[in-house]
Amino acid sequence: MERPAWAPRSIDISVPSISRICDYYLGGSHNFEVDREAARKAMEFLPGLPKIMQANRAFMRRAVRHAVDEGVTQFLDIGSGIPTFGNVHEVAQRAHPGARVVYVDHDPVAVAHSHAVLDGNEDADVVAADLRKPHDILGSPQVERLIDLNRPVALLLVAILHFVEDTDDPYRAVAELRDALAPGSMLILTHASYEGIPLPAERAEGAVDVYKDIRNPLIMRSREEIARFFEGYDMVEPGLVPMPRWRPDTAPEDEDPYAFSGFAGVGRTA
Repeated sequence: MERPAWAPRSIDISVPSISRICDYYLGGSHNFEVDREAARKAMEFLPGLPKIMQANRAFMRRAVRHAVDEGVTQFLDIGSGIPTFGNVHEVAQRAHPGARVVYVDHDPVAVAHSHAVLDGNEDADVVAADLRKPHDILGSPQVERLIDLNRPVALLLVAILHFVEDTDDPYRAVAELRDALAPGSMLILTHASYEGIPLPAERAEGAVDVYKDIRNPLIMRSREEIARFFEGYDMVEPGLVPMPRWRPDTAPEDEDPYAFSGFAGVGRTA
């Protein structure tokens, strides 16, 4: 397999990557055949996966605009993935020139491509780090340069927590990040769930098994379990809902049924 120029020498291009699989779902070009093969296998069981990822991105853009409208102009996007059109910095800086954004991902391709996209943008940067180690993120030079932790920050955890197993205590990591942020900060979150998928759960489990096979388990949590991530936050209306129902720009009834898979919500600290 030939290594393209954008692929860091340090990565094993024979092993599928969550970031690159997501890039494939979104129609991107920063993925390999091994990623496309895993994605196609998952789509055999859950053909609406691209629609689910598109709904995630659409919710993210609406939530970022809401944050700016509420006066929050600092964004920490953890598990940001490979940049696509309409990424956080584009939405935030269009709504508020000078808005500051730090992306965080542990996938070298996502980090390398983010560096390329952000070249020349003094108000945005990327950190190679893992959600499970909040201290590494908060203490990074990029966060120290761009994010004033004494002012409200919008923390984005979009389509990332369902890749963190319970044994890694994702609730602890989210609580640590919450406690490090100033009052008035926001949590913008989406999470996969069997609830809302327009298929029997047994069939959707086939897609979950594909992720398990590539050693990136997909943890499908209940609405109640997802709501626990918002402890310490006041939920913003309409609460924790399917993605198309969170402050939609268009009638939710016009959305693809798969877009209603999983939940999205925004919370704000007092």
